[in-house]
Amino acid sequence: MIDVQRLRVLRAVAEHGSFNRAATALRLTPSAVSQHVAALERSLGTQVVARSTRGATLTEAGRIMVGAADSVTAELAHAQRQVAQLSTGRALLTVATFTSGGRLLLPGALARLMAAHPGTVVHIREGEAEDTLPLVRQGAVDLALAYHFDGPLPVGPGPGTGLEWTPLLEDPLHVVLPQSHRLAGRDQLDLAELAADPWVLGCLKTEAYLRRYAERAGFEPDVRGTTTDYFFARSLVAAGTGISLVPSIALTPEIPGLRTVPVRPPGPVRHIGIATRGRGEGALAATLVEALREQARSLPRP
Repeated sequence: MIDVQRLRVLRAVAEHGSFNRAATALRLTPSAVSQHVAALERSLGTQVVARSTRGATLTEAGRIMVGAADSVTAELAHAQRQVAQLSTGRALLTVATFTSGGRLLLPGALARLMAAHPGTVVHIREGEAEDTLPLVRQGAVDLALAYHFDGPLPVGPGPGTGLEWTPLLEDPLHVVLPQSHRLAGRDQLDLAELAADPWVLGCLKTEAYLRRYAERAGFEPDVRGTTTDYFFARSLVAAGTGISLVPSIALTPEIPGLRTVPVRPPGPVRHIGIATRGRGEGALAATLVEALREQARSLPRP
């Protein structure tokens, strides 16, 4: 019989990349972490972690066991919620979301959910996909409203994603300019035309994305500031600090004195969707997934 605590420790080692950092996260000593991993390896008869001076990495057997750890954690979390529902008599649903998508998509979808399932207790957790998608895998949340750019979903360690991805909409990024800007009257822009302009951006991932696109266009962007809020970034544009790159769903409410111009295709795009565990997510989660799809279909196209 495999000890669940040993699986938990192995997953922490995989997530943090070292015994010391895993020990800090688990509030254990590095020696205790090492003992748990060694005991798991003895019970399996094979090595699950490759140790080196640069840290700890999973073997193929280790990746399999981390996937099992996710499944066990998710099942225990699901069982805990079912017991809680028995004691309260009320259905529970936990939803993770990123800020701009949650603001635009989630309220209307939750209204549909509550109309179909009155009395449901909904818990909301805000965060970026790299933080919330692993929570779906582990069963800590029922579903996550998330996005990704060109690359794959940031799901964390483990064999496969363990997730089902339901696409909702494509969210193109637009250039936001002061109305006095020399290019404010254009219908479309190439990023290369903005090589001499300073930028103020609404999140670190947008900055990284801009830098990739700018490199393809042959210039290094002059980033003067990166905020954690697209409205704040647009306010800075209105104040004359620079220009910005903003997803279409984050362009409201309007700010006087600004002009929004699409990037000439193929331009930068966020892919917004819903992540679930992909098997038996339950009636409440299924209802909210469909409500989010309806909400996305009802949005005006950019």
